[in-house]
Amino acid sequence: MREVVCIVLAAGMGTRMRSKLPKVLHQAGGRTLVGHVVCAARQVGARRIVAVVGEGSDAIEAEVKSYEPSAAIAIQSPARGTGDAVAKALPALEDFSGTVLVLFGADPLMRHQTLETMTGAISAGAGMAFLGFHAADPTGYGRLLTTLDGAGVLAIREHADCTDEERRITLCNSGVMAFDADLLRTLLPKIGNDNAKGEYYLTDIVALANDAGAKVALVTCPENEIQGVNTRAELAAVEAEFQRRYRLKAMEEGATLIAPETVFLSADTVIGTDVIIEPHVVIGHNVRIGNNCVVHSFCHIENAVIGESVELGPYARIRPGTELASNVKIGNFVEVKNALIEQGAKVNHLSYVGDARVGEKANVGAGTITCNYDGFFKHRTDIGAGAFIGSNSALVAPVKIGDGAYIGSGSVVTRDVEPGALAVARGRQENRDGWAARYNRVQGERKKAAGKKE
Repeated sequence: MREVVCIVLAAGMGTRMRSKLPKVLHQAGGRTLVGHVVCAARQVGARRIVAVVGEGSDAIEAEVKSYEPSAAIAIQSPARGTGDAVAKALPALEDFSGTVLVLFGADPLMRHQTLETMTGAISAGAGMAFLGFHAADPTGYGRLLTTLDGAGVLAIREHADCTDEERRITLCNSGVMAFDADLLRTLLPKIGNDNAKGEYYLTDIVALANDAGAKVALVTCPENEIQGVNTRAELAAVEAEFQRRYRLKAMEEGATLIAPETVFLSADTVIGTDVIIEPHVVIGHNVRIGNNCVVHSFCHIENAVIGESVELGPYARIRPGTELASNVKIGNFVEVKNALIEQGAKVNHLSYVGDARVGEKANVGAGTITCNYDGFFKHRTDIGAGAFIGSNSALVAPVKIGDGAYIGSGSVVTRDVEPGALAVARGRQENRDGWAARYNRVQGERKKAAGKKE
């Protein structure tokens, strides 16, 4: 196989999105649209990536480089069509003579297997490979006119220019192309702009390639794979397709999703085997879940590492920076943030543990709060192995609870507690014999008297 480079066209602002955010920076499946495209290029083995952006697109440049730090950036300003955009990228590839793959930054559903078929066609001798799809409703799409054997593309006919017979063709133009680099350099300057918009269309290169006697190979893919994003509705459709793929992958790799359609995953979610995920769970960016875990309903997890045989929820929120070791139990309505919960520890009910360490086999009682923020800075709480934190306790950080220490229920702990010690920090209880009976009698008489007056 020849070496591959990829040009990503990401200059469009996406005015139909009704957003100040550039179109390619909107997210689907836990990743930006352009991030998906760059990842697909890397999966196909692209040696270099060149992103074509508009003037002032620093945010797009930063996003591309977050996935591929060595990516080159080319500026297209003003926007004068896809042919012009590719021309802006070519100087970054002047020493390259392999295969050039052209992708669109807002078409995130491309599978690397399809792209490998396209680059493979160039390695097999084609000068150009064109990606087409059979549309359920081809209205508005450019039609691909193929050779008699259906293996090559002769021309692209825009819908408005099609004859009645050509409009019955369902094979349509995706815009995704692969080229022999030398052929691309030869033909690209020949593309003209004699059209209503005065733009340079990359699709015009198909006719030029055929005129030059180059083979133009045809590769096809399912229609949903070339779904681009121009509107919020299309963004939602892309999200739905990503979720379908992610859920299927998780189940194929050994996880049980009891109600798959209610579970939302991210592009980088890693789930082990024999994991059970109940309905209505959301898993955000950068989450790893170990084997044999149970995630009960209505949990939300992001940027966290979950060890093996962990039980979460229901209604648990696991926030960024959290690491749960094996056999940890995080119960209902518990929030954990930037904390290490060590092996066998339990935080069962209605608690907040933030900026903390909970030692091995420690027990954090219901309603416990680590008071980590003083209004200006965050502080850490350290709970030792085997410690027992009584219900409704407030641990005011910075504070350290020693191994095996006990905290009496309802305590507000502001000083370190030595290992094996008992800390009780609350008002002394006072019992007054007969007080309740006297109170009830007096109140009853007052109520009776008030009723007579009415």
